[in-house]
Amino acid sequence: MYAEERQQEILRRTRADGRVDVLRLAEELAVTSETIRRDLTVLERAGVVRRVHGGAIPIERLGFEPALAARDAVMTAEKERIAKAALAELPEEGAIIIDAGSTTERLAAVLPMDRELTVVVNAPPLAVSLAQRPNLTVIMLGGRVRRRTLATVDDWNLRLLSQVHVDVAFMGTNGVSVERGLTTPDPAEAAVKRAMIAAARRAVVLADHTKAGNDYFARFAELSDVDTFITDAGLDGELAEDFERSGMRVIRA
Repeated sequence: MYAEERQQEILRRTRADGRVDVLRLAEELAVTSETIRRDLTVLERAGVVRRVHGGAIPIERLGFEPALAARDAVMTAEKERIAKAALAELPEEGAIIIDAGSTTERLAAVLPMDRELTVVVNAPPLAVSLAQRPNLTVIMLGGRVRRRTLATVDDWNLRLLSQVHVDVAFMGTNGVSVERGLTTPDPAEAAVKRAMIAAARRAVVLADHTKAGNDYFARFAELSDVDTFITDAGLDGELAEDFERSGMRVIRA
């Protein structure tokens, strides 16, 4: 098992169990305790776990939300495959929403140059990068900028979203589960995400498989509100079937 694969497995176990133990991980993964401690250091620097005596716990269990830069540094290859798969969901012309997030940012980076689109965004960095593209009309949703995610939130966003209609909303999420639907830690971001989905003819969620099965504080959609969930090949097959039974198409890129 390569280091990145081992670290992803450690993160999965941490989120599933609420805590992992160094000695037990070393035994089950057939490596030394020092190797596991190095893995936990990598994951802590990425902002997804917090080291505690003898092991680690997932950062979300502490009530924290990893910053965008930290989330952008993990699952990079999977996020790029997800973004490329999402290109098939683009309309030939018309309007789309691209939600703030580390995976949706990758979609913005690979938008085709030969397609005339109006793109509504709620992240200032996305607006700046996309505004340079001559084939795109960029609309920036104004409001308070959350430092942790660089997403704009609050009433100004909601008022504009209530007056627009787009073909597809490409959404990010912190968690997606059969029981709770789509969730995120911050209620203000949840309100904006909810309004984005309501403004779109179709909703496409882009999230790597580590988000599956996780629940956060604020729900912004039921699974039935989503047309397509694009994730990576690491998503468990049985869980994918559970998602599809809810009426949501699942694509594992």
